[in-house]
Formats: sequence, structure tokens, C-alpha cells
Amino acid sequence: MPVALVTGASKGIGAACALALAEAGHDVGIGFANDAEGAESTAQAVRNLGCRAVVHQADVSDEDEAAGLVSAVEDALGPLDALILNAGITRDGPALRMGAADWGAVIDTNLSGAFYTVRPALRGMLRRRTGSIVAISSVVGLSGNIGQANYSAAKAGMIGMVKSLAREAAPRGVRVNAVAPGYITTDMTAGIPEQFREQILEHTPLGRFGTPDDVAAAVRFLCSEDAGFMTGAVLSVDGGMAIGA
Repeated sequence: MPVALVTGASKGIGAACALALAEAGHDVGIGFANDAEGAESTAQAVRNLGCRAVVHQADVSDEDEAAGLVSAVEDALGPLDALILNAGITRDGPALRMGAADWGAVIDTNLSGAFYTVRPALRGMLRRRTGSIVAISSVVGLSGNIGQANYSAAKAGMIGMVKSLAREAAPRGVRVNAVAPGYITTDMTAGIPEQFREQILEHTPLGRFGTPDDVAAAVRFLCSEDAGFMTGAVLSVDGGMAIGA
């Protein structure tokens, strides 16, 4: 069976991606930073679908821990066929009030963490001349957002990284793509005040928030042979928010 690793898979988009890939026949490595209970729940759901699952804790902002995550999953399940870069945090606030710690934490986890994880995984994929990498970016990486200079910068950086890696990896048959979700109903967006929720919906042509399953469906597609001629692409899963961006 093919093997996938999903970072930040204890809940939300990451958990949905893990289940979508299991439904497509992948054994799945579940990466998490803090929520061990959530990660185990995701793993059990994968097992209930008849696939193997392994759980491994890692702070991907630490290069050694990120590499250890890849090694642990490959040791337990076998070489990676797919890698989903989903680990991320927010530290929102106006730029003039944003301290270096809040800036650095988001860049370190969301952008550097993705790079630290992709590098050891990519090395094996290039050697085997096969693999699919999908980075979870964001609509704010395309358009920016008030109070999210750090998050927007990290997500925009992921898109640049994806396009560069896609060029580097293509000659050896490895595909690298991104998904840019809009506002998805997760714990991360649950605290948005009602007035801002209404504003978001006004700027979402489809008139609703997305779900983790909406994003997971795009990820599953990008990891499938149906997307075999796609690399360096950014799929917007945002209800139309990025139209014209």
C-alpha cells in the first residue's frame, strides 16, 4: 500500500486529509505537536478504514525533530509516496504591535517547518523517482489579510517554495503542489467574531465557510494519478474568495 505522512494531523484539515488518503488506500503517518489524544483519534479512524497508521510527535520548527518525524514514519510504514505539509499556528495582531516572538514563531513553524520536513522526504522520493508533495497554504498567502502579516508571509512563502521545488523535482518524477484554503470551519477559525464572519461570507461568492473535507478532497486529488500532469500548481479551495487575486 502507498504511504502518506500528514503533519498537523490531530484535528481539522490535517485529520481530514489523513482520512481522505486512507480512503484512497494509503497507510498514514500522523504528525502532531501537542494534541496526542487528537492524533490517536485520527490514527484509529485510519485503522478503521483498513489502513495502517503510526503517530509521532514532533515540533517541525526544529530541523532535527522534523527529520525524525519523516524517519519514524518511514521506519514504521515504509517509504513515503505522499507528504502533506499542514502543520501551522497563528499569532495574529496588527503589524505595528507584532513582536519578534510572534513573527518568528509563525514563520518558524509554518514556513521553515515545512522546509525542514520536505527536505528529508524529498531526498527519498527523488531517489525512487516517484512521490507527491502537497503544501497547505492559504488564501491570505495570495491576498494578504489585516492582522496576519506573519501568517500571510509564511503562507505566501510556502507557495514560492512549492513552485521552486516543483521545478527541481520534476525531472525525477516527483510532483509538488499547493492547496490554498479560504475560511474553513476549524478550531483555528472558531473564534472569529460574528461581525467578521459576516464580512467574510460577503466576500465569498459561494456564500459559506468551507469544511476540512473540502480541502482534503483537493489534497487527495493532487496525490492521485488523476493529477499526474500537475506540478507547481496552487489550487484555491476558498469558495471564490481569490477570484481576481
